[in-house]
Amino acid sequence: MTVKTRFAPSPTGFLHVGGARTALYSWLHAKNQGGKFVLRIEDTDIERSTQEAVDAILEGMTWMGLTWDEGPYYQTKRFDRYKEIITKMLADGTAYKCYCSKERVNALREAQEKAGQTARYDGKCRNLAPLDTDAAYVIRFKNPKEGSVKFADHVRGHIEFSNSELDDLIIQRTDGTPTYNFCVVVDDWDMGITDVVRGEDHINNTPRQINILKALNAPLPEYAHVAMILGDDGAKLSKRHGAVSVMQFRDEGYLPEALKNYLVRLGWSHGDQEIFSEQEMIELFSLDAVNKAPSAFNTDKLIWLNQHYIKTLDPAYIATHLTWHMANQKIDIANGPALPEIITALSERAKTLVELAASSRYFYEEFEQFDAAAAKKHLRPVAKEALILVQQKLQSTDDWTDATLHQVINDTAEELEVGMGKVGMPLRVAITGAGQSPSLDVTLRLIGKTRSITRISRALEFIAARELAQ
Repeated sequence: MTVKTRFAPSPTGFLHVGGARTALYSWLHAKNQGGKFVLRIEDTDIERSTQEAVDAILEGMTWMGLTWDEGPYYQTKRFDRYKEIITKMLADGTAYKCYCSKERVNALREAQEKAGQTARYDGKCRNLAPLDTDAAYVIRFKNPKEGSVKFADHVRGHIEFSNSELDDLIIQRTDGTPTYNFCVVVDDWDMGITDVVRGEDHINNTPRQINILKALNAPLPEYAHVAMILGDDGAKLSKRHGAVSVMQFRDEGYLPEALKNYLVRLGWSHGDQEIFSEQEMIELFSLDAVNKAPSAFNTDKLIWLNQHYIKTLDPAYIATHLTWHMANQKIDIANGPALPEIITALSERAKTLVELAASSRYFYEEFEQFDAAAAKKHLRPVAKEALILVQQKLQSTDDWTDATLHQVINDTAEELEVGMGKVGMPLRVAITGAGQSPSLDVTLRLIGKTRSITRISRALEFIAARELAQ
């Protein structure tokens, strides 16, 4: 039998970190087993579901590279199918109409809670003969009263619920719309889902769903309920911990490879290995190796992984992601070197793509002023002679290559009989505006001849202005 998993988010918000990890685990399990991965949008909460949230989920999944084999399916487009099944269940006696008012049900719940009992429907309408009335009703599933529901969870092992703890679940509201727990069951059945991977907050839904599946004589999927993710402080991950939306990580300059690698290790491990290629994840991942204890989010670890991928992935690939950040920072990449060259030059220093974009600005546009500390230290009258000489040599250089530019700087230092720093540091501040950059030969080459010479002239004017002011 072909393994088939699904990710079924509710479009009432963005794709958050917990959902993204669940999607990743579900996707990896399907890929590991040579199966299929289904995307289903569970939008039965019509009042809270939005198109914006749907778009954000699809964008987040696409950005992470979690491509789906089927879907996206939408529950709101399947209402006729749910109604068909509910009609059959009424006929079969596995569901019934309940005419109890909200007031009665609420009063019952309050009385049970006051008595220290579990709040549940008391089954008043369970065996009621069909009524010829226009009164409002809901439809409830006739849950078994005897026995228990047992299932083997891939993460948590044996789980058992007594049927006496479960009440008769509402499967259709008074307005005729089906409820979440019912729709999920029909969807998993119709879509041939064999393995359900979801958060531990769904454990209590599982026995109810299993009982409905049994009432429909439908095959039972296997289950894996993964633990929650905690913040750095040990509390449940929330907005106050910073980036919890997947696209916020994109906006903050993380690569999808880094986030995927980080999330897969947030509850699963393979020995001491920390860095996994996508293919390694697919080959090694196992639901049975997922830890049932909660995992704490560690931003420093994510940054470390992001640095690793910025340094090691193909610069041409990184450029496809960096382009967005360059545009976001309003840097015109048409006005300078090719992005892969910039990435090669700057990748050792950058933790995020946001940093990488910001630190590349001087390659594409003029800086407004010199860094005050760097200029005070290096753009002094004593540096004038070195800058004039190196500028003259650069003007007469047609071979604008790393080797030739390196030789120009060396020759200047030798002629003036000074150390390389006496030439290199003033030159670096002159052409970049600051005291840090990649190696000077690479920096000069990427900035280009005309810009480099013009910027040296500007630095000389700055030094002259300082002399006059003293």
